[in-house]
Amino acid sequence: MWRHPDAFDDVLSVADVDRVLTVTGLRRPAFRLVRDGEVIAPRRYTRHARQGSEDIDDLIDTGRVMELFAEGATIVLQGLQRWWEPATRFCRDLELALGHTLQANAYLTPPGAAGLAPHHDTHDVFVLQCEGTKHWVVREPAVDTPLPRQRSNHAAAALQPVLFEAELTPGDVLYLPRGVVHSAAAQQGVSLHLTLGILATTAHDVLAALVDAAAEDATFRRSLPAGWPYDDVLAAGAVKDVVAELADWLGRVDPAALAAGLRDRWVSNRGPVLAGQLGEILALPALDDATVVRPREGTIARLDPADGRLQLTLGDRAVVLPASLEPALRRLLDGPALRVGDLADLLDEPSRLVLVRRLIREGALRTGAPGADG
Repeated sequence: MWRHPDAFDDVLSVADVDRVLTVTGLRRPAFRLVRDGEVIAPRRYTRHARQGSEDIDDLIDTGRVMELFAEGATIVLQGLQRWWEPATRFCRDLELALGHTLQANAYLTPPGAAGLAPHHDTHDVFVLQCEGTKHWVVREPAVDTPLPRQRSNHAAAALQPVLFEAELTPGDVLYLPRGVVHSAAAQQGVSLHLTLGILATTAHDVLAALVDAAAEDATFRRSLPAGWPYDDVLAAGAVKDVVAELADWLGRVDPAALAAGLRDRWVSNRGPVLAGQLGEILALPALDDATVVRPREGTIARLDPADGRLQLTLGDRAVVLPASLEPALRRLLDGPALRVGDLADLLDEPSRLVLVRRLIREGALRTGAPGADG
């Protein structure tokens, strides 16, 4: 367990949760309520409303949420990495460091209440205690390194031997490898903690990618022989043939190409973090040689040759540009903040303005020195 007081004040607070619940018009599944290990039926804390010409049935009923919280329910905010900017930035920084996908949920638990029953997760978890305290009971795994299909059995989980107990206070971090059984309860006051789930790419994902790749070979698209379900010898022989063909095919697989496909799939889900982008777009006409620009934090930018040109990959999008722009692109994307005019040795004024405006529109750059946007 790692400890650093006040470490997460800028990520999420009880005051932030209060605002989200009371003034943002939250809709499911961005939130849910649980109590004593059981999920509370959404109909008890959501309401019908009309939005434009559409009827919606999943709008937060703030009054009922607050009543249930006062009665001992834990409020869970889900997928914060998608809609709460501090969590978005925090998760993206960790994603880039780890090379694995992250999700963030928050749990606001009233005094003396328990949230979920003993269970295991199918992903590694970092527990970040934001406010208040929470008592954790950590038990031995019931399933070693489970995959998503290997969900927790609460009755079996509760019978696992206890490894340790810990009380988390603000700034504490607890790491729970996937499969480790855990449960928690608030103590004297309200508790707020974040869980960061690491949705890792696993060896099983490599096998799944191999199966997908095998589908491109007509050998593995043929039908099994007619009557195979009723003839044990025929069925066993057909399967044996497929296994032998698979073993031969695996010997011809290019591991580097398969790894590149897995990498590209991961990168394509890491789109630019576009906080403040509307202001950037509106300010584009005023951009000139004195404007300071810098790489946008959290954005993956990769340059690759593309048939005599350059492909700039920005997570969920790709931009093809002339190869002659490579020196300017590398200076803009790999270096510190600079003035647009600092590209004068590489591009004339109209060209550098066009390039920088394009990169801002695509989310690769933003204006201002580091720290100017808070």
